[in-house]
Amino acid sequence: MNYKFYRSMDGLGRYLRLLHLLLIAASLMGCSSLKKRSFEKKVAKELQLNRFGEHFTGLMVYDPTSTDTLVSVNANQYFTPASNTKIFTLYTALKILEDSVPALKYSITGDTLFFSGTGNPSVLHPYFRDSSALNLLGQFGQLVYVPGNFSEGRYGPGWAWEDFDSSFSPERSSFPLYGNVVRVTQQEGLLTEPILFTDSVQVSVIDRRREEKQNTFYFDPSRTDTLEIPYITSDRLTLALLENVLGKSISIADAFPREKTKIIMGATPADSLYKRLMQESDNFIAEQLLMVSSFVLSDTISSGLARDFVLDSYLSDMAYKPRWVDGSGLSRYNLFTPSSMVYVLKKLLDEKGKVWLFSIFPSGGKNGTLEDWYAGNPHPYVFAKSGTLGNTYCLSGYLISKSGNILIFSFMNNHYLEPSSRIKARMQTVLERIRDSY
Repeated sequence: MNYKFYRSMDGLGRYLRLLHLLLIAASLMGCSSLKKRSFEKKVAKELQLNRFGEHFTGLMVYDPTSTDTLVSVNANQYFTPASNTKIFTLYTALKILEDSVPALKYSITGDTLFFSGTGNPSVLHPYFRDSSALNLLGQFGQLVYVPGNFSEGRYGPGWAWEDFDSSFSPERSSFPLYGNVVRVTQQEGLLTEPILFTDSVQVSVIDRRREEKQNTFYFDPSRTDTLEIPYITSDRLTLALLENVLGKSISIADAFPREKTKIIMGATPADSLYKRLMQESDNFIAEQLLMVSSFVLSDTISSGLARDFVLDSYLSDMAYKPRWVDGSGLSRYNLFTPSSMVYVLKKLLDEKGKVWLFSIFPSGGKNGTLEDWYAGNPHPYVFAKSGTLGNTYCLSGYLISKSGNILIFSFMNNHYLEPSSRIKARMQTVLERIRDSY
């Protein structure tokens, strides 16, 4: 018997089997590549049919399961993101904050409580009514307020100056109260919250809601809804508001005594803040979340510190670093690429999972800023954060394809000269094509 012959035939068999497997793999890869190219062509055609070449458009679609980039149109170009910025703010808060958020920094000397704010947005906020900080303050006869270490200013860089009296643009502060807004409702007379501002509200049809440089407010008597107007913040006003609600006087000091300071946590769960941040696109909560995050990091209230920390640590390997200047996206100085949005959205999906994310992000046709768009049949197929400024509309998040795959996308549009409603309608057509074609 010729053993060499049989050994050589056995080796040849193994070689042929391996070659067969490689050919099958190559065939499958070829099919996958053809499918991807076909998908890209369909989307490109849909973009062309819907006139997305008439303004600056960026679109990236990514399959996190196959790790394939399915569509890339200006994906590495920089866009004004508007409230898509809140996706980065959410990620920052998740990496730094715990399940609850610090509400008050304090120390006790005898019967005197020294205290300072942490940037927490929920204290006496009209939607959260968090009074945990005030419950502690109410237990002491002598109270001393120490202004927080906050030097960034009431407004973010690049905010529009004429928005000072708009409900979406409250001032930033180290110890916000009542969401830093006055709420006025007409109900058998005017009801004002905080009541400290009752005498500062005038009934008038004047075409503004507040004087620019003083806390004088105007309410149109024909209104039937609740009007929210930002007030001008200051340390003295913070004291006055606290004294009014506590019914006791408070003094002020430059610094804490030498005793070690402590922290009391707020009663509002962090997830409740995140849900309002994303679903209602709450600019005030966005700004304050960055500030309280920086407080946790360094005892300093600085949104810039929190942004830099996350970019330099958790997002250090991101290829296209953003120009990121605020938490809300109100500033036109912000510049982000669709690919950077997709990068952070993938991190969120990997770290938090779809169940949590889909409960926090707006759901198409169901809630938040997407309530009137992307209604599925019968379930939502888009879970995403919108972003709107003049001549700007962006949408970034997650899309459930017809096959059940989760796709991550960022669809950014700048510099168009038509109503945003038309851009939204055409975006919906494109996203429906993506849903049905993959």
